Amino acid sequence: MIQRYTRTAMVFHWLVAALIAANVIMIWVVDSLPDTMVRPVIDTHKSFGITVLGLAIMRVLWRATHTPPALPPGYPKWERWSAHAAHGVLYLLIFCLPLSGWMHDSAWKEAATHPMYLYGLIPWPRIGWLTAIDPAQKDFWHDLFGRVHTAFAYVLYAMVVAHVAGALKHQWFDREPELQRMLPGRDGVGLKAEEPR
Repeated sequence: MIQRYTRTAMVFHWLVAALIAANVIMIWVVDSLPDTMVRPVIDTHKSFGITVLGLAIMRVLWRATHTPPALPPGYPKWERWSAHAAHGVLYLLIFCLPLSGWMHDSAWKEAATHPMYLYGLIPWPRIGWLTAIDPAQKDFWHDLFGRVHTAFAYVLYAMVVAHVAGALKHQWFDREPELQRMLPGRDGVGLKAEEPR
């Protein structure tokens, strides 16, 4: 029987994954876009990042009150440990990436004249202590947080590759229904869901 995650957990997982993928693509292509498109793309990148942060908070609260399905009993101890460690790092990254991006943006010396709006509609504050930094020091902090944000992104790339490779290894080589655990299924087809929500 396939022990699936709840539908809510699936929505969090795939929505966060889609938003992060979109943000990565935007940053990869932004330098090749016409000047008129650069600012809207950067602003959308920021909005997606803040959305990921909000979803990360909700996801952790959900996880704290809903036990995930157990790993299949055939997995060796090192694979169980690796899976838990990888999930822990990924959870950490979905907080660290948007937070470091928010800090990077807050230390921008032009922030005062370029207010931030979530999806162009909702005013979004910068981080106060960073906006209050001496203007002569802002370039230093802006660049530093930009490098930190980029470093987290590279760690994310590595972790996503490891995460996907592990899932595919279990699916194709170990013949375990690993992908089905995070995909919706039809009722009554050997499905044992965590709970029917």
